Amino acid sequence: MDYRILIVDDEESISTLIDYNLVQEGYQTVVAHDGESALNLANQNTFDLILLDLMLPNMNGLEVCEKLRQMGVQVPIIMLTAKGEEEDKITGLDVGADDYITKPFSPKELNARIRAVLRRSQPNTSESQDIIAFKDISINKETYEVFKKEQPVEFTKKEFELLLYLAERINKPVKREILLQDVWDFDFIGDTRIVDVHVSHLREKLEDQPKKPTLIKTVRGIGYKLEG
Repeated sequence: MDYRILIVDDEESISTLIDYNLVQEGYQTVVAHDGESALNLANQNTFDLILLDLMLPNMNGLEVCEKLRQMGVQVPIIMLTAKGEEEDKITGLDVGADDYITKPFSPKELNARIRAVLRRSQPNTSESQDIIAFKDISINKETYEVFKKEQPVEFTKKEFELLLYLAERINKPVKREILLQDVWDFDFIGDTRIVDVHVSHLREKLEDQPKKPTLIKTVRGIGYKLEG
């Protein structure tokens, strides 16, 4: 992915150096030398991250950061400051900055900060697609793990497959015969008691009161549904 970064620094030697290093790292860059230009660029363009110097003419970095957030710009912001005072760093975070780095810094340190902030800001779509969560249960389809109240719960392979099948059809009743066919690969109407036994096992492991289930409900005359 080609990330676009807005560099805001009034010292041309510094902004040129940052610009050069980021381009070498494969980023697309745009440079602004004052707060007003930065606001206009952020309002009219899409960026993945903003490097914002604290000491800017006319409008300092804290004011720019605050105005960006007021404008609805939610792009991650890393504050660049020549000061080491704790108060400046705290104020920057309070007005909406995501991180800060104190000058002088090395290109290696800046690149590491940028990568870390970009990682935090980008949704992990592959992971989110692998996770099914309902109530206090989460199922990881990729790792075959199940957690209840963030504690791991052990399942046999078939128990996991049955739970996952119901979870992917949450709140929808599923016939015992369909479960037998799809989870056990039985292409005929067999003994559906095997389904009942496995549902009982799931309840023992997931329900607070297995005899009074609130997660895996029996649907009379049909089968079961996972309620979320």
